[in-house]
Amino acid sequence: MSELSDKLQQLTTFYEQAPIKIKTLGQFSVWRNEEKISSKEFGRDKTIQLLQYLISNRHRHALHKEKIMDNLWEDWNDRDFKVALHGIHKALEPNRPSRTEPQFILRQGVSYQLATDSVWIDIDALEKYIIIGNEALSKEKKTAEKAYKKAIELYQGVFLPNRIYEDWSSEEREKTQLLILGTYITLAEIVLDENPLESIRLAQAALAIDNTWEDAYRLQMRGYLAKGNRPQAIKTYMKCEVILEKEYGIAPLPETKQLLQEIEAIG
Repeated sequence: MSELSDKLQQLTTFYEQAPIKIKTLGQFSVWRNEEKISSKEFGRDKTIQLLQYLISNRHRHALHKEKIMDNLWEDWNDRDFKVALHGIHKALEPNRPSRTEPQFILRQGVSYQLATDSVWIDIDALEKYIIIGNEALSKEKKTAEKAYKKAIELYQGVFLPNRIYEDWSSEEREKTQLLILGTYITLAEIVLDENPLESIRLAQAALAIDNTWEDAYRLQMRGYLAKGNRPQAIKTYMKCEVILEKEYGIAPLPETKQLLQEIEAIG
């Protein structure tokens, strides 16, 4: 087994063994020892907001309590934070002995962060699968393909759909969308020669997320051409042209126009 394949296996093992699993894509749910935690166990919505904020900022150093509250709630007091934090501890570790340190939310003075080494989070796993895929792309195409497919399986929709109007969640949402769009396109390129229909499907899935993603239109055009469906390839260009004009008032890129010329010349 190669080093990259081993990394894939480690991610699978971590998912199987993690005591806490958190899903943020398409829905928000938390699982404790394979049992879904109900919203009633979290109590107040502020408790869930605090946990989601820590997830969104998991790559940063421990965050000061006042900064967290300033970003989450317009009107707050110290009690709000204490109650919300206690709610997280109670939901994630209901049987933790008193006077012992929490395992999943780490504290440094008055700063806090999520213990990502102990908690499986879908967006974290998605990002790691993509990193493995990118590393394997030039030397282990099958490993790259497997890693990208794993990432795509995890993407069930936008990040924290119940917080789409919260500024603190937007950066993670935009980053994840860009990552998954790039993954669809890269995987479509990998399979284009041996399975053009699958390449077309992957490109369509990318367009379902962002219908202005021009790379996806070019891949569909190439896929239809590989299947000998020249008219559909031309129709795909026309659709791309209409969408880009409608959404942004721009024309397709030169490389897209060049591909159209090559397709038309085949006739």
